[in-house]
Amino acid sequence: MRTRFHHPRVRDPWLAAPVGAGGYRHWLRDRGSLTQRLQARCAAFAVEGLRLRWARPQPDEARLLGLPRHERARLREVTLCCAGTPVIFARSVLPGRSLRGPWRALAYLGSRPLGAALFADPRVARTPLAYRKLTPAHALYRRAAAVLDAPPACLWARRSVFWREDAPILVTEVFLPGVLEL
Repeated sequence: MRTRFHHPRVRDPWLAAPVGAGGYRHWLRDRGSLTQRLQARCAAFAVEGLRLRWARPQPDEARLLGLPRHERARLREVTLCCAGTPVIFARSVLPGRSLRGPWRALAYLGSRPLGAALFADPRVARTPLAYRKLTPAHALYRRAAAVLDAPPACLWARRSVFWREDAPILVTEVFLPGVLEL
């Protein structure tokens, strides 16, 4: 398994621990399948697609995946909902080379949860989780907050890279206030 890519002059604002995350902490630190955990706590679980397109990832996402800045990837954004309430905003970055290789089936997930595919395959390895407190100045906060009627002042997110063979994908999960009710 490969480890994270880092550029020596770029400071990574993602943290190794969710310091100050309050009630979100136990959700953020769990390394198991978030999809399974939500399904166990929610009678009416659903994945709602928001956006699926080929585009350039954010610079920090491209760096983490070892992609050249100009390279496009498949970007998938969904909400995971419990009884109609959005509880997680998820963004996946799937490089084209990964979709042509071992992750080929992920290009056609539709409304199926990505987590189910990732955690069902014993050949998949995951890098350590990284955490970030997002504010309205961050593009990811704005994308996630758009699904909320009353967005809070900040949102907590985590991300990690999943590897199968030499093919990476990046998964970022933003925890919405509704998750605290589960």
